[in-house]
Amino acid sequence: MRTLKLAILIRLLVLTVLISIFLYMIIIPLPKPENTDCLNLKREQINDSTYFINKSWITKNKQGLYEMYIEGQSGFEMGVINGKLSKELIDKQEKIFVEQIDKYIPSKFYQHFLKYFIGWFNKDIYKQIPKSLLLEIYGESLSFSDKYNYIAPKYQRVLNFHGAHDIGHALQNMNLVACTGFSAWNDMSADSSLIVGRNFDFYINDAFAQDKIVCFYKPPTGYNFVFITWGGFLGCVSGMNSAGLTVTINAAKSKIPYSSATPVSIIAREILQNAKNINQAYKIAKKYKSFVSESFLISSVNDNKTVVIEKSPDTLDIYKTNENYIIVTNHFQGDAFKNTKLTKDNIRDNASFYRYVRVKELIKKYKKLSPQIVAKILRDKKGLLNKNIGLGNEKTINQLIAHHSVIFKPKQQIIWVSTNPYQLGEYVSYDLNKIFNDNKNPKNSNIIAEESLNIAADNFKNSLDFKKYKLFRKIYFFFKDVINNKLSVNISNKFIDNFIKLNPDYYLTYSIVGDIYKYKNDKDKAVKNYKTALTKEIARKIEIEHITKNLISIINNKENN
Repeated sequence: MRTLKLAILIRLLVLTVLISIFLYMIIIPLPKPENTDCLNLKREQINDSTYFINKSWITKNKQGLYEMYIEGQSGFEMGVINGKLSKELIDKQEKIFVEQIDKYIPSKFYQHFLKYFIGWFNKDIYKQIPKSLLLEIYGESLSFSDKYNYIAPKYQRVLNFHGAHDIGHALQNMNLVACTGFSAWNDMSADSSLIVGRNFDFYINDAFAQDKIVCFYKPPTGYNFVFITWGGFLGCVSGMNSAGLTVTINAAKSKIPYSSATPVSIIAREILQNAKNINQAYKIAKKYKSFVSESFLISSVNDNKTVVIEKSPDTLDIYKTNENYIIVTNHFQGDAFKNTKLTKDNIRDNASFYRYVRVKELIKKYKKLSPQIVAKILRDKKGLLNKNIGLGNEKTINQLIAHHSVIFKPKQQIIWVSTNPYQLGEYVSYDLNKIFNDNKNPKNSNIIAEESLNIAADNFKNSLDFKKYKLFRKIYFFFKDVINNKLSVNISNKFIDNFIKLNPDYYLTYSIVGDIYKYKNDKDKAVKNYKTALTKEIARKIEIEHITKNLISIINNKENN
């Protein structure tokens, strides 16, 4: 007995030591700012949505966009000010993010496992981020809630949140990231100057995209810039700087990463703040090891063209075109990648190349791209040759899931940002020259935007078809919930028939109906709908496999019986 107790005691001691070593190794050290006086700054409230701290401010416009201007003497000060001004938005976004994690991973056991796995995986992430940006992230993290400290300390949480885009397309089958971008210049542009358009189709849920921030930054070093973001996020996914350079990011097919590196949004932010031309952007991209594979669409007034910098964790390439336009979706095009198995599989198995061809088709149709034409392309909901392939299809340019859509005219320093819902609302225009040089702010002007340049909302926004689509989505997710959670619910055939009428050209309509009839054990109707789904334009190979697997299973089962 004494020997047994001693053995148990030794094992507990060893386990305690191992846990202590593990926790010690995943502790991320806090940055040490040189001056912390900014912690005493208080925000001044002007109205329900407008606040000031010194020359920095945040306000909400009539279209629902938040507009924020930040300047400071250091990265830490800018982060602190950003956090204090946008605290409510930070709280709201983190709540949405955590709730969605609970939805994706309901098991508390797996949540705890994932927490420690990510802690171990990202234990060196702070070594991959420039010191000035680490200080900025640290400053902003001080305004995060203590409510979620059970996940990780605030600073560590914020660092990991900056890898959310990367994690989104590492989890390839969750369809979180499927963006489209393009640019034109010279004879393909209406006024011959550079123009860029992009849809940022990063989808967590509808609530996540509600409170977009158009953020104007005047940093102590580098160029002034604007980027589209959300509460608590300091990386860049879409932005333009005062040197006439724009950067947007598009996920590419990527191997599952096995070690931490620099999140692609941080690389994009470094390019945005510090590059004035394509060569400088390339050097910055080369400097960092990326977490996953990414395409950086770089447009430069100084070079009068746009290129795609293609980056994987171990390879860097630059794709240029001989045309006066360029397109990027979610597959690589440069010599270093285009013949790899990963790229070929991606083109064959996913929606990226189809969307690429559709963008090309529309560019050729319109020939001269103006901001209004770019908006029309970004809002396009049709398939090739204007075929109806279903609202929400991943093969369409406008998948009706966009967090934001944006248009840049870098020479003129004008940006247009979409408003809810998706890219259907009015595109609001901003002149960077007036904001940075003329000190346009809520105290001097009620309206920050250049209203005369705004692009009108899409007529589809107020259409019966859009109302039907919104109802379609609600019922679709209801059906998914019934199947996934094995709910005992009486769903009539008439209800299902009416659901089909809401979005009759979409393959997922018939796929989910097949699933429902299979769940109801109505094999004939399940087979009929699965067969109909296979006649539609299906976005991804994995979805064809889901349909055919269920179809074959039912047919074989019927034959055996």
